[in-house]
Amino acid sequence: MSLGIGQIAPNASGQLPDHSTFTVHGARGRTLVLFFYPKDFTGGCTREVCSFRDAFGELSGEGGARVVGVSRDDVETHKRFIAAHGLQYELVADPAGEMAEAFQVKRLGGLIFQKRVTYVIDAAGVIRGIFHHEFAIDSHVEDVRRCLASLRPTA
Repeated sequence: MSLGIGQIAPNASGQLPDHSTFTVHGARGRTLVLFFYPKDFTGGCTREVCSFRDAFGELSGEGGARVVGVSRDDVETHKRFIAAHGLQYELVADPAGEMAEAFQVKRLGGLIFQKRVTYVIDAAGVIRGIFHHEFAIDSHVEDVRRCLASLRPTA
């Protein structure tokens, strides 16, 4: 069964750079922007994480979202990547690909890098947006902006 808009997000978990555990259900109470990307220190992935970095104030402030990136890199690689690019948000290490599997972003059984997919999950844990762009990398942030705007109450 594939994940879709309106479904409850799976309760997957991974490790944060401080060695604590991140869980999707533990992030409830606030909108979560959960983006999966293939690999730290690669051209496209650096561009993607930096686009979320550059939009972080808008997404977390006005948008009210918690931004979290996930890749199969280990904690130490994430620490270096965060420092190298001044990231203000968390990166989750998923070396075994358990989060990738739960969110159906594995490619070829997990033998190669995962897909580039972004989920917007509301405060109750319901998936409100799914954006899959392998090559239109900058589209992820634009899609998230539109999704967050649609979730805001109207006056």
